[in-house]
Amino acid sequence: MSDIKVSVIIPVYNGGQAFKKCLYDVMNQTLKDIEIICVDDGSTDESAQIISQAALEDSRIQYVYQNNQGAAVARNKGMEYATGEYVSFLDADDFYEAEMLEKAYINSVKHDVDICIFRGNKYDASSHQYLSMDYALRFHEIPCNPFTYKDISDNVFHFCVGWAWDKLYRRQFIIDEKLSFQNLRTSNDLFFVFSSLVKAKKIYALNELLIHHRVNDSLSLSVTREKSWNCFYLAANALKQELERIGKYHEVEKSFVNWYVHFSFWNLDTIEGDAYKKVYELIKYEILPSLHLEQYPAGFLSTNYVKRVFDVQSYDCDEYVYEQFFKLRKKAKQKSDDGAKRIKNSKTYKVGKIVLFIPLHIKKWLKRRKK
Repeated sequence: MSDIKVSVIIPVYNGGQAFKKCLYDVMNQTLKDIEIICVDDGSTDESAQIISQAALEDSRIQYVYQNNQGAAVARNKGMEYATGEYVSFLDADDFYEAEMLEKAYINSVKHDVDICIFRGNKYDASSHQYLSMDYALRFHEIPCNPFTYKDISDNVFHFCVGWAWDKLYRRQFIIDEKLSFQNLRTSNDLFFVFSSLVKAKKIYALNELLIHHRVNDSLSLSVTREKSWNCFYLAANALKQELERIGKYHEVEKSFVNWYVHFSFWNLDTIEGDAYKKVYELIKYEILPSLHLEQYPAGFLSTNYVKRVFDVQSYDCDEYVYEQFFKLRKKAKQKSDDGAKRIKNSKTYKVGKIVLFIPLHIKKWLKRRKK
């Protein structure tokens, strides 16, 4: 057995100073028996120099280079070099509490689990504020701890988020289940994470805040999803196919359907430009028909989504945007200044304002003519 307790895999592409903070946070972890595998995804900035300098200071660092192929390929490449008992997949712009790996590892071994999940929060790079992220690990939906997907079959895709960086994985589990990351520009860890939750023999949720997830960083791929607007669809379809292949889809069907509807609307609500209409039509003509929602009894689909599903099925994209825009505008008038500002900054409100600019302009012109 390897003496390495945790292999830390960090894909990096033009990470800059945020990556340097990430790397040194890992080097300074209280758990010392680790290896740090930095996979340079063809960076053109100082990332390679940051790794080389750090490697002179710390022999646990391995530098792996690949031509630019994306974070998913880089994570899979890092797995080829990993020898640790457990594996941590970290993002190059996040940063960590010093005891993160030690606490996750100790609890993983203590409870003999394939996956350990822990809490994180958001760090807003533009405002320099820390924001709560309780939705990323919903302890109130976990009936026992440790647990398996059978204990939370109706919520297995809802109790946590489908990203890998707040989880510690047993390496042999990854190997035995042949888990790998999808080669997608975005949503590339969804398939790995959610399929692993269903395949794991045991999971432990650690109720400690150990990681800080950087948001509103202009270098992040998540802020340019318009270039990869259908990746969520490809990832979700692959997940469904895998669940069917291993014969577990019907056990988690309610959770999958509700999660897929929620995730589809989240993608719609957080995208803009020409991609908005593409996502809308993808939901209307591909995703909703594929789920055959009419076959399920009342209450199967969360009431949070029923009205929006009906609206998408009933309206074309422009009609839908009109309705959502006026609904949000009415809500904004009823809110406090801060609440109204949040609504007006939402992607849906902005899209509606653009779509309605000409009709509203003509309406105002006609009013002036009448006077």
